[in-house]
Amino acid sequence: MAMTRVTACIAAIGLCLALLPLEPTRALPSFARQTGQECAACHNGFPELTPYGRLFKLNGYVFPGSTSDIPSVSAMVVDSFTHTQAPQPGGPAPHYSPNDNPAFELASLFYGGAISTELGIGAFIQTTYDHVAQRYSWDNTDIRWATSGTLLDEELVAGISLNNSPTVTDLWNTTPAWRYPYQSSALAPGPAAATLIEGGLAGTSGGVTAYGFWDRLIYAEVGVYHTLSTRGESMLGVDPTGSSSTDGPALYWRAALEQNWEQHSLEAGTFGLAASIHPGRVADFGSDRITDIGIDSQYQFLGAIHSVSLQTSYIREQTSLDSSLAQGLATNLHDGLSSFHVKTSYSYDQTYAATAGYFRVAGHADAGLYGGVSANSSPNSSGITGELDYTPFNHGGPSFWPWANLRLGLQYTHYLKFDGAADNYDGIGSSAGGSDTLYLFSWFAF
Repeated sequence: MAMTRVTACIAAIGLCLALLPLEPTRALPSFARQTGQECAACHNGFPELTPYGRLFKLNGYVFPGSTSDIPSVSAMVVDSFTHTQAPQPGGPAPHYSPNDNPAFELASLFYGGAISTELGIGAFIQTTYDHVAQRYSWDNTDIRWATSGTLLDEELVAGISLNNSPTVTDLWNTTPAWRYPYQSSALAPGPAAATLIEGGLAGTSGGVTAYGFWDRLIYAEVGVYHTLSTRGESMLGVDPTGSSSTDGPALYWRAALEQNWEQHSLEAGTFGLAASIHPGRVADFGSDRITDIGIDSQYQFLGAIHSVSLQTSYIREQTSLDSSLAQGLATNLHDGLSSFHVKTSYSYDQTYAATAGYFRVAGHADAGLYGGVSANSSPNSSGITGELDYTPFNHGGPSFWPWANLRLGLQYTHYLKFDGAADNYDGIGSSAGGSDTLYLFSWFAF
């Protein structure tokens, strides 16, 4: 019954958007290869979007303008070297050494652009071969129908998205799917705890959302997600081992205000996810109830030579763990977890960039949830990240393939606390600093 009501609500929202009395407006600028624009028009360092890049995504990836006959297909390759302060006994993954690992990390294929310009249908579809996990699977997917016009004498862009992860549809780089760090090592340790919206349903679910952006000021989006079957996950390349499932639809929402003036842009908003979950896909003990509520803000200054951006977000998660407690997976009936991220970047001529960030996850101690990794059963972790990037082709690639782009990056992550403590967090003498990671990478898209 609950699924029927929520699905009907989303269908009604989509129908209302389709039937709004919209008046035709001029097409907005496009900033993808199909328009002939340089990368810096849409991106303040990939994947961070500029105001124009946000409009391109919002309008369904369909703006025309180029005479190129090349299909909207591209590829990406990431190679890297990872060094951790302390070796990882047995190696971070099969076939890798305890430390100092060069790696061909991944390769992705994309379809990105218009499917039908006339109908306002476009897509961003990514499939990835993860060489570390030695698995090929679907990745970020966002298929949109969008329309534009006026409402109350002001511009309105509205649409519907079919996608596979809460926040993958978002326009700002503050929510989890597109949040910094944009690239990180698959061969380095990371904190065990995260909120559900921070990737808990990414790639394991399908969803539909409806959205609207009025007067380039007010943005609102609402949608539902439901996990795939284990067979469906396997068919799409996702390892279903140990996965959980939703009990009915999970509700996602997003609201934001954005103000642009001269070379400045400022956004403030909220987002969230409410879901009932069957841990381990076991339905015999009821479900866990999880509610994530986030707030975020983003500032950009995009000058002709100099650019600065600042993103911050805070997520608070409240859980009622009826099923986990009954299965012996948790020791508390009610838990709380918070996640805080902030980062600032400076870029010169969209070519040289420096970034500094801070992150913290904190919550209730729970031996069932965290006892396997933390000596004091705590999820608390925090750290700082610094990064230097060189992106030589943001204003256009080499003459033989002007759409190519390259980024060379040097990133260092220092942990102040890891899985509950600064020292001896695992009970065998490991320190948070032992997880400090030096990460060199090359990202090549063509």
